Amino acid sequence: MSEDAVPLKELRRALVIKLRHHGDVLLASPVLSVLKTHAPQAEIDALVYADTAAMLAGHPALAQLHVIDREWKSRAPWVRARAELALLAALRARGYDLLVHLTEHNRGAWLARLLAPRWAVAPAARGRLRVWRRSFTHLAALPLAGGRHVVESDLDVLRRIGIQPGPQDRRLVLVPGDAADRRVETLMAERGIEARRFIHFHPASRWRFKCWTVEGMAAVAAALRTDGWQIVLTAAPEAAEHRMIGAIQDRLGSPAASFAGELSLKELAALSARARLFVGVDSAPMHIAAAMGTPVVAIFGPSGEKNWAPWGVPHRVVASDRHGCRPCGIDGCGGGKLSDCLVSLEAGRVIAAARELLATAA
Repeated sequence: MSEDAVPLKELRRALVIKLRHHGDVLLASPVLSVLKTHAPQAEIDALVYADTAAMLAGHPALAQLHVIDREWKSRAPWVRARAELALLAALRARGYDLLVHLTEHNRGAWLARLLAPRWAVAPAARGRLRVWRRSFTHLAALPLAGGRHVVESDLDVLRRIGIQPGPQDRRLVLVPGDAADRRVETLMAERGIEARRFIHFHPASRWRFKCWTVEGMAAVAAALRTDGWQIVLTAAPEAAEHRMIGAIQDRLGSPAASFAGELSLKELAALSARARLFVGVDSAPMHIAAAMGTPVVAIFGPSGEKNWAPWGVPHRVVASDRHGCRPCGIDGCGGGKLSDCLVSLEAGRVIAAARELLATAA
């Protein structure tokens, strides 16, 4: 393992790997920006799961975006092998000098060996065998405590090879694109929604244990509507999330505007960019709103705000101060999918946080 900094002037092409979920991939977007700033002559590629590609597509620092389809695992062995070999051939054809692996996923180690870049850097994953350590020329040290934001943890991998990010390099980058902007503007006009005069609520998460109560979300929406704000609801095209939106609507009396299940991730970003405030739980849409520069009220339960708080925008985190066990990282108390630290959270605290941010952003 090398102790030397990478000579950036010699860098021609780099591959950044982030094989995680949507929010994780978006939080890695500053890595591309920092690499391009410090090695402007280099082409920066990325490798992500296909369903998360929208988080980086259109990034101004990105040359090529390679994807892995999670569905490959469920295909016939020969189909998966053909897809894997095609990906490997495409990556080899790029001739990378530098591989930047941002997680402890084993694929990063074997790609470092198969692609044989001059330099390869990854986190110093604890408890890994020598094969992990010997796959990379550089390993980034991990803090003993787990209180470092994911954005900074990803950038630590670059720090290990001698790149020190500047303050302006650390912002999240998400480009909705012209098509998403046009469609959202059309939908808003059709439903009488005025930009900067509405609050974007995304109450659900794909992880049910991160969700706050329907009653709480409805109470916050009702209070802010009384203040004169229009409420716009969004959700993923999933049955459980649609049921949550329906239950909130039932408690509001007159329904709020809803785009539940109608928007792509890029369109969700375009909508958030036009909102005065975003209200939601720890989720990818929360990070999307932050990337678009929209102030965020984030409701946290078992997950830790030190690692996952909205990045780079005015925000308020609302979390229980009566549960010393949080953040526990468990999928509900005892693994039961229901988190007491969220169920017991008072709506008044979220309302107050929202009003405070709205007043400062006015």
